[in-house]
Amino acid sequence: MRASTVAWLRAAKPTVCAAYVPVGTEPGGPDLPEILAGARTVLLPVLLPDGDLDWAPHHGTVRRTARGLLEPTGRTLGMSAIGQADVIIVPAVAVSRTGTRLGRGGGSYDRALARAPSAFVIALLHDGELLDDVPAEPHDHPVNAVVTPTDGLVVLNPR
Repeated sequence: MRASTVAWLRAAKPTVCAAYVPVGTEPGGPDLPEILAGARTVLLPVLLPDGDLDWAPHHGTVRRTARGLLEPTGRTLGMSAIGQADVIIVPAVAVSRTGTRLGRGGGSYDRALARAPSAFVIALLHDGELLDDVPAEPHDHPVNAVVTPTDGLVVLNPR
């Protein structure tokens, strides 16, 4: 994550920041939760069998799941805990300039974002993944901004 984005996050001073632990080549890097430690609470997702997301506070340790995800260890807070987040950082395959986010097709984050309507949502992207248009479904929840390696934080005009 670029220094300017980290500076923006620190200036925003979110009380609760929800994020994820990137795996493989996902943007953000494995130390993303530590970068966000300026928030009083950092929530990380726990994938449920039905594809929905539960949330647990990040206390510095994660475990690799059978699906290859890195999830927090410790007690989960329930699916509605995401509603406490001021800022939510989500993964994406691509995002349109109007904020339509294209994920991996499971709908996990769209369900979670529906529980946090007032949060500022940021998608982490590789260069070239901010596009003029991406396919949209009625259940899709827009993002407010993206972060790319070259441009840093780009605030969008969600639909």
